[in-house]
Amino acid sequence: MAAEQLLSGAQRAAILLLTLGEQDAAEVLKHLSARDVQAVGTAMATLNNVSRDQVEGVLNALNTDIGRQTALGVGTEEYIRKMLVNALGETKAGSLIDRILLGRSTKGLESLKWMESRAIAEMIGMEHPQIIALVLAHLEPDQAAEVIGYLPSRTRSDAVMRIANLDGVQPQALNELDEIMERQFSGTSSKLKSATVGGLKAAADILNAMDSSREAELMGAIRTQDATLGGKIEDLMFVFDDLSEIDDRSMQTLLREVPSTRLVIALKGCEPAVREKIFANMSKRAADMLRDDLEVKGPVKLSDVDAAQKEVLGIARKLADAGQINLTANGDEFV
Repeated sequence: MAAEQLLSGAQRAAILLLTLGEQDAAEVLKHLSARDVQAVGTAMATLNNVSRDQVEGVLNALNTDIGRQTALGVGTEEYIRKMLVNALGETKAGSLIDRILLGRSTKGLESLKWMESRAIAEMIGMEHPQIIALVLAHLEPDQAAEVIGYLPSRTRSDAVMRIANLDGVQPQALNELDEIMERQFSGTSSKLKSATVGGLKAAADILNAMDSSREAELMGAIRTQDATLGGKIEDLMFVFDDLSEIDDRSMQTLLREVPSTRLVIALKGCEPAVREKIFANMSKRAADMLRDDLEVKGPVKLSDVDAAQKEVLGIARKLADAGQINLTANGDEFV
């Protein structure tokens, strides 16, 4: 178990997929986001010297039996290629394989999800603010948050406000975005058919994915420019302390998915009500152990606490999106 705890989440997922076989692993990958596929794929490509203890630790955590021998690390590159092709198809898998194994860039609007955040920011930084907002609205919230962090400070709050105000994008605007992507990548990209991008929820999700200091900075700028819009965005945001308001069943489901080591750090900087809510939804033994861990845990950097809380909230949002839990605060549902 100790060996397993030293692995990152992406590495644990990579080990699991490497034990499944190409077809089953491909089925799992179909349900992951672009960012998750990239993270797990990169972990698979860089895994080496995987010990049996590490494999057993990962699989025991999932209550899965494993044989004594493992051939992990043998033919990994070819395995990754076949599995990604099965999961994503030839075209999309080809660009991802290049990125994971060869570090090459990819083409097309959809490939933005596979690009480094800094590269996206450099690519769109000089475009019209509305184009910047449209691009950001097409990304996953955590990636959009990273891209915003690399944009000039004068652009950040304007971009978030424009995302919040997007409400049914005209085909002409989407065509303009498509043309810009074609110019940037010097290739062809698929036609955009969906106009459902942006909106208040998208802006709130992006802000939720930021670190606390940048989130506070941008919300302050937005409220200064448009107090009404800022209030609407804030109403849709879900912060760590709001976990004290979710129902018990949802809390129990969430706690089963959160690593105890991350939970301890996250609780170092939260309101007492959140701690009590969590203690109340654990067995007495587990709650006592968590209290002991909190007492013996030394000082933790605020940035580490913030990162752990964001990780817990990310897990909560994924569970909510899957319909497994409800996120509510003061009786208002967030999902």
